[in-house]
Amino acid sequence: MECPRCHAQIPETAHFCPVCGDDRRGHDAGRRRSFAARPDEPVASFALVSSIMPRGSGQRPQTYRVALTIALVVALVAAIFGAMPIAVLVAAFAVPIVYVVYMYDVNLWEDEPLPVTGLAFGLTGVLAILWTVLWTWLRGPVSFATPSFEGSGSGAPSLGTFLLVALLAPVVGEVIRQVGPVLLASRPQFDDLMDGLTFGVISGVAYSTFDTLVRHWALLTGGVQQSDPGLWVSLVFLEGFVKPLLMGTATGLACAEFSGLGRGFDGFTPRYLRAVILAVVANVAYSAGVYLFSFLGNATVGVLLSIVWGLLILAILILRLRVVLHTGLMEAALEHAARTAGAGPDGELEFCSQCEMPLQPGAAFCAACGTAVNATANGVRVRPKQPAKVGGGTSAPAEETVTVRRGSSVAGENGPTSATDDTTTIRETGRTGHDGEEQA
Repeated sequence: MECPRCHAQIPETAHFCPVCGDDRRGHDAGRRRSFAARPDEPVASFALVSSIMPRGSGQRPQTYRVALTIALVVALVAAIFGAMPIAVLVAAFAVPIVYVVYMYDVNLWEDEPLPVTGLAFGLTGVLAILWTVLWTWLRGPVSFATPSFEGSGSGAPSLGTFLLVALLAPVVGEVIRQVGPVLLASRPQFDDLMDGLTFGVISGVAYSTFDTLVRHWALLTGGVQQSDPGLWVSLVFLEGFVKPLLMGTATGLACAEFSGLGRGFDGFTPRYLRAVILAVVANVAYSAGVYLFSFLGNATVGVLLSIVWGLLILAILILRLRVVLHTGLMEAALEHAARTAGAGPDGELEFCSQCEMPLQPGAAFCAACGTAVNATANGVRVRPKQPAKVGGGTSAPAEETVTVRRGSSVAGENGPTSATDDTTTIRETGRTGHDGEEQA
């Protein structure tokens, strides 16, 4: 594409000409009306499938929706008839099974299913069982009729129990959910932003699955229940669908920030720390709400309010996650354009200190936000490569890293398909030879 002002050749993804700084943007400056992973959806949307399953949303979106719907119907019908063992089992394993099938469909485990499922699902599941058994033992027994099995259904909350259930349990739980995905995302073949998102989601739903099984073991072994069907239906929907989606989205958001933008994982950056704090706050808010609602006199109303509260938190997390995904895909397109323009697959890239997007070789202006390179406070800073340990102790050159101020700019005028294709190209280029892989 040619700039009409200076006639320089500029990449299709540029919002601004990197030579003269001419504004090439249209009415949708940030492309907020077209989500990079699904062009027919805006960035600000509550679409669940395209948010937590972005790689498969364009090919088989209905497959995953139908699978989740069928599992939900089966679990709710079982709950209506009081068959709680069936209802709890179906609800507990529905979301993780669908997500594992999604990982298989798009080969997100890079032909290494055992390490990925072992670290992201198995390790989290074992740690979840141990921690849930411990904190429920510290909490003490609760009434079988309690909807959330946290409060007593009457009286007033206890400060000690509140701190345990609403603060300590979710904080430690989030730390547990980060372990496996971080170990996976640190490996060269799994350093992409979507890899981090996927591993975080599967870890979150795995934790929710085994947390549900431990806390509701009495329902699994209690046979048919004769209580109000509305109570059991609400409880199954809360524990089997709202909770795993909330935990998975929160953890996936944090792990996506660990993987970071562009090639190589960013690691323990302030951005990752902020994402972990957001995930912890979301889980603490959810647990606190469920605990307090369990003291309402009407158990069914308490669970229904917990569902509304959980869906509200989930909606906020989904909106934030879509912004992170959209920004990452747009950044990947600019990075690919910069490497194609002369930086090469293994060359060092310079990044704008205002919006953190890659600069085109020799650019005087950022193609994403239009900031003059010489006008920024810190200019362009590229940290020299340093050897980094990869895998079993072998050394590999680390990718350049930068110290920048976090921005909110995205780039790209061509369609979302191009952005997605660019991301795929980068992943394939970086994975053809791990000796040349760069780590952030």
